[in-house]
Amino acid sequence: MLVAPSLILILLIAVWPVLQSFYYSLFDLRLNNPTKSEVNLSYHIDLEKYLNSYPFLISTLEDEAGKAKGSTAETLNGLIKELKDVDAGIQSDAAVKKKYEQVDDKLTNMEPVSEDLSSVKVDKADALKLDKTLHKVSTQVKALKGLKNEDDALGLSSSLNEAVIKPNFIGFDHYKSNLTDKRMWMAIWNTSAFTIISVFIELVLGLAIAVLINKAFFGRGLVRATILIPWAIPTAVSAKMWQFLYDGQNGIVAKIFEKIGLVDNATDLLTSNIGAMFSIIFTDVWKTTPYMALLLLAGLQTISSSLYEAASIDGATKWKQFTTITLPLLKSSILVALLFRTLDAFRVFDLVYVLTGGGPANSTETISILAYKRMFEQTNFGDGSALSVIVFVCVAVISMIFIKFLGRELLNDK
Repeated sequence: MLVAPSLILILLIAVWPVLQSFYYSLFDLRLNNPTKSEVNLSYHIDLEKYLNSYPFLISTLEDEAGKAKGSTAETLNGLIKELKDVDAGIQSDAAVKKKYEQVDDKLTNMEPVSEDLSSVKVDKADALKLDKTLHKVSTQVKALKGLKNEDDALGLSSSLNEAVIKPNFIGFDHYKSNLTDKRMWMAIWNTSAFTIISVFIELVLGLAIAVLINKAFFGRGLVRATILIPWAIPTAVSAKMWQFLYDGQNGIVAKIFEKIGLVDNATDLLTSNIGAMFSIIFTDVWKTTPYMALLLLAGLQTISSSLYEAASIDGATKWKQFTTITLPLLKSSILVALLFRTLDAFRVFDLVYVLTGGGPANSTETISILAYKRMFEQTNFGDGSALSVIVFVCVAVISMIFIKFLGRELLNDK
C-alpha cells in the first residue's frame, strides 16, 4: 500500500507509453494514407468515397457497353453485373443499408457527411469480393481496346478501391524489416560510438573537476556555480550556439581548430563525417561534464578527511591516496553517474537534431533521430513506434547491466 502511489505513477508515466508504442508498432499506421491513418482490426467501407465513385463507374461502363459490340460489350456487361452483385451484397446487412441510404441522401443534397456515418463495418467476404472485382475491372478495362472513356473508368475504379479499408495489423513485420535494415544498424552504431566516447571523456574530466572543486580554496563557491553554467543552458540553445561557432565561414571555434591543425579545413567540422561526429561529441562534453562533476562531487564529500590524514602520515603520495582511497570509495557514485549519463547519451536527440540534423549523409544519425524521421517526417507511425520500442529495449539492457554491477557494489554481494 505504501509503494502503490509510486507504482501507479511509474505505470502511467513510463510503462503505459511503451506499451502503447508497442501496440502501434504492430500496425501499418501511415498518416499520409487515409486508409491506414488509424488502427483498424476489421474491414470497413468509406461510404462517402464509395458513393462518390460507384454510380459514376457504373454509368461509365454502361455507356461504353452501349457503344461497344461483340465480346467487348459482353465483357463490360459482365463487369457491370459483378459490381452490382457486390453492391447488393454490401446492402444485404440492414444496418449497413440504413447508413448507405443516409449517406446517399446527404450526397444527393450536397450535405456534409460525418466520419461516424461514413465509415461502416462490412463482412470480410463482401469487402474482399469488392476488392477483387475492382482489380478485375481495372485489369480488363486496360486490356480492352478502343474505349472512349478508358481513363475515367480506370480512375473511378481506383478511387472506389480506396473506399475499402482493410485491417492494417501486420504483427512483427516492422521489427523484421528494421533488424535487417542497414540504416538502423548504422544509427545504432552512431549512437553507441557517441555514447561511449562522450561518457568516457565526461567521466575523466568530471572526476578531475570534482576533485579540484572539492578542495578548500578562496572563491570555491563562485567556481562551482560558474562550472554549472554550461549544464544549465537548454540543449537546443547550446547546440544552436555551437552551430554558429563551428560554421566554416565565420565560426571562431572552427578557425581555431584549423589553425592548431585539429582539422584540415574549417568547413570540415559540419560537412565531413568524422568532423560532424567530433562536433556533437565536443559539444556534449562541454555541456554535460559539469553534471558528471556535480554527481561525483557529492560522492567525494562523503569520504572522511581522516582517511587521507592517516594515509599521509603513513607516507602515501597524493596519487596513492587517489587510487587506494578515493577511487574505491567513489565506485558507487561513479556507477550511478555513469548510469545516468549513459542512458541520457544513448537517448540523445535535441543536440544532434539542432546541430547536424543527423547529417552529413546520416553519419551522425542516432536511433532517436531515425525514429523521429520515420514517425514525423515520413508520417509512418507504425515503423516509428517500432524504432521507439527498440530504443526502449536498448536502454533497458543498459540499465540492467549497470544496476547489476551497482547492486553488487551497494550490497557488497559478489
